[in-house]
Amino acid sequence: MSEPRIEVRRSKRRVRTVSAYREGDKVVVLLPARMSKREELHWVDEMVSRLQRSEQRRRSPAGESDAALLARCQHLAKTYLDPALVPEAIRWVPPMRTRWASCTPSRRTIRVSSRLREAPGWVLDYVLVHELTHLKIAAHDDSFWEMVNRYPRAERAIGYLEGLAAAAGWPIDEEADTEDSE
Repeated sequence: MSEPRIEVRRSKRRVRTVSAYREGDKVVVLLPARMSKREELHWVDEMVSRLQRSEQRRRSPAGESDAALLARCQHLAKTYLDPALVPEAIRWVPPMRTRWASCTPSRRTIRVSSRLREAPGWVLDYVLVHELTHLKIAAHDDSFWEMVNRYPRAERAIGYLEGLAAAAGWPIDEEADTEDSE
């Protein structure tokens, strides 16, 4: 993993607390204005390390391989959908221009954008549930959304993905994620 760009922001109102968060491709570290340069160096290293550990814990193990994606699909289908809704093939693909993932129901295949490798596990799970549902229902109709919404964090994940796409300026089109109709 490459070293992140770091921006330090000091505040006179901040007295004791130090925090950090990601803003696009950089890490922003918030510090009290009175902190010395030596303390700043310590806290920047510490907060970047904490942020990276936190992000690593949130990532899904399904991001490791296509086989791990398939195992995750099996678990999600069994838990929220129908154990028979498992793809013939699922794979990570280079970043898609307008989609998070896509499904070809006639071939029972799913492709997942590598942009989601860094997403929290519950977001990837939503995308997988969404695509698994397309194995049964191609259209985004009421019955499709009823099935997708069995995943308890569906609405929250949709909001996360919309925010991520908007912040990055990606033209993601959630409504166009099937390659063929049944």
